[in-house]
Amino acid sequence: MNSVNRAESGPAQAALAATARPSPHAIPGTKYGWLSRLRSYFIFDPLIWLYTLVLGLIAIPAGLFDRGGRLLHWFSYVWSWLIMKTILSPVKVTGLDKIDTSKPHVYAVNHASALDIPVVYVYLPFQFRIAFKKELLSYPVVGWHLKRSGQVCIDQQNPAHSISSIRAALKGLKSGLPLVIYPEGGRTPDDEIKPFLPGAFFLAIKAQVDIVPVALVGTYELLPMNTYHVKSRPLEMRVGEPISTAGLTIRDLEALSARVQKAVEELYYAGSPQSV
Repeated sequence: MNSVNRAESGPAQAALAATARPSPHAIPGTKYGWLSRLRSYFIFDPLIWLYTLVLGLIAIPAGLFDRGGRLLHWFSYVWSWLIMKTILSPVKVTGLDKIDTSKPHVYAVNHASALDIPVVYVYLPFQFRIAFKKELLSYPVVGWHLKRSGQVCIDQQNPAHSISSIRAALKGLKSGLPLVIYPEGGRTPDDEIKPFLPGAFFLAIKAQVDIVPVALVGTYELLPMNTYHVKSRPLEMRVGEPISTAGLTIRDLEALSARVQKAVEELYYAGSPQSV
């Protein structure tokens, strides 16, 4: 993968991109004024940090006896469920009923918001692991939880340091444990899906498992980068048809990446001005 959040170039660039045109999934006529800000700053945000601190501290002793990470996954689910109930943003899930969730797939998800992770934990109804960037390990409580729960740490500056984590993820996929990846390499600073990193699909090819494209719709408008203002609104998780990796090799990474990106974009932009 390339450098972390290559698109995350600071508030100025994000603000410029955000004001260039309306968000593709903005709700016409909806305004978020000072009452929305007060609710977010004094209710939503403090509660989210409270959930993170309390559950994180409880999970520490529990994680000492959880070698496989399954109990810690449950803590992540509870944390995510509390957040989703707090922020008053219902999620409509489409397409997941067509996926055989008993099989180990790689779920390729667009990444637009810090709240993408709670959405994924609540609405993917099975155990899975997430590929995350090394920088998250520096976050108090969160970093420990990610490391202890068996998530896949990717060091984008020094990929060699990620070998053991990648091997564990490959073993997990082959034994039936799904993997969630964010192929853009970081959150988008605007409302557009950024180029996928071909290396993100290395594990899918090595394990010869299908890739399931997933589009999270509305999370950018819910909580974009460089703000703590959570704007309550309906969200969608759109799940597409699995993309097979059978017979593919590392030489096919670029073509596979382009195919998955096209599938995610079609799901994400469906019904928006970009799709017309």
